[in-house]
Amino acid sequence: MQPYQADPSSQINAALDGIKALVISLDGVLTDGTITLDGEGREMPALFARDLAGIREALRLGMKVAVIAGRLAGAYRQMLEAAGPVDLFLDGEEPLEAFEAFKNRHGLQDEECACIADDIDDLELLKKAGLPVTPINGAEYLRNRVAYISVFEGGRGCVREIVEMILDHQNRWEYSEKQASAE
Repeated sequence: MQPYQADPSSQINAALDGIKALVISLDGVLTDGTITLDGEGREMPALFARDLAGIREALRLGMKVAVIAGRLAGAYRQMLEAAGPVDLFLDGEEPLEAFEAFKNRHGLQDEECACIADDIDDLELLKKAGLPVTPINGAEYLRNRVAYISVFEGGRGCVREIVEMILDHQNRWEYSEKQASAE
């Protein structure tokens, strides 16, 4: 997607129509980017409950979800598995290879995937996605290279916002203001 070549809102709406999956970068998107270790050097994972609830809702409504970490991040496995059948790439897989494996596993095309990432090492992944997104605190370099900048920071509601945006646009979000005003 080249968001700067057309009216951004019409291009985002067109992309939202076909989104079937969400690909999330772990560090800086699902987390706030902080890595905390205990006294023995073990990572102490923390995730925002609202983002996890958004993932659960996306899965419940039929979206496919992948979480990719470009480093060993197995400490997050238990929390993410509890959200539902999330495709996890937490063993340091190269992000583009993980993205391709996820698409192949579910028979998806690039344009059917929204991707949320926050740093320049994810730029190639964002370029392939049908809806590339970065959190408001994502790397400055990404701002003109994504279709949408979340109003939330990574690890503080960014994932939930995008899940709601996709589901609401597709009339599948039961808590939509559109649906409430129709009642």
